[in-house]
Amino acid sequence: MQRDDAFLRAWRDTALPESDEATRPRQRYRTLWISDLHLGTPGCQARALLDFLKHTECETLFLVGDIIDGWQLKRHWYWPQTHNDVVQKLLRKARNGTRVIFIPGNHDEFARKYLNHNFGGIEVAEEWIHETADGRKLWIIHGDLFDGVIQCAKWLAHVGDSLYEFTLKLNRHLNSMRARMGLPYWSLSKYLKQKVKRAVSYVGDFEVAVAREARKRGVQGVVCGHIHHAEMRDIDGILYCNDGDWVESLTALAEHSDGTLQVLHWAEHLPRTASGHPVPTGAAVASTRA
Repeated sequence: MQRDDAFLRAWRDTALPESDEATRPRQRYRTLWISDLHLGTPGCQARALLDFLKHTECETLFLVGDIIDGWQLKRHWYWPQTHNDVVQKLLRKARNGTRVIFIPGNHDEFARKYLNHNFGGIEVAEEWIHETADGRKLWIIHGDLFDGVIQCAKWLAHVGDSLYEFTLKLNRHLNSMRARMGLPYWSLSKYLKQKVKRAVSYVGDFEVAVAREARKRGVQGVVCGHIHHAEMRDIDGILYCNDGDWVESLTALAEHSDGTLQVLHWAEHLPRTASGHPVPTGAAVASTRA
């Protein structure tokens, strides 16, 4: 059997052992969105993600694509226990009453074969329209369909993915040196995205394209992932929201009970390990509202 099918069966059949939860109070929201976890890669910040999942509750949790990095797993199998723990925690949330909706991205595109199926209580869908508590309609999509590289030159996207992984490896070595010097964690790849002119232009073009399509669909906003850049802003009357990632930014999008939307930056209150990476002992903090 193909590895993709075997993994989805494992996702469905994974045992769900109960574990003691930390004593920190949980943050409660109406809806949460997370994407780009990239489980199956060394870059996935699984421990911080587990901390987030343990200390938040919501009625609906959207997994907005690239949850599992099938591209990396096909090149090199990497699946530590913490990644199993993330899957178990997601399944437990679904079992305990949270509605969990998984919208596959390009890195876990194998799951698009299972649209409208249910795995352990997790619904698989191509896209979604979510209505906020204050009546706004948000289109939920991963976003890779608006990436010209993915659509027109997929081989180039794979090359870019390899270069990105190399950058993350370089970043880990760099931060080991910074930690020995007493300096905080610093993201090289995030810096390059913000400073390289072509990367900045790409992000802007992507955001405008997604917002334009949302307008055509008659909704008030859009929530996506894909570009690993958390953002919430108005684009010509459309609320554009990107929930970021769990490789670099450790961010999520949250909806409060009154419909207010908020970008959460989970890393800001996480203490640092000796290597400069966050460890799951902090609390969430909000940085943006709309």
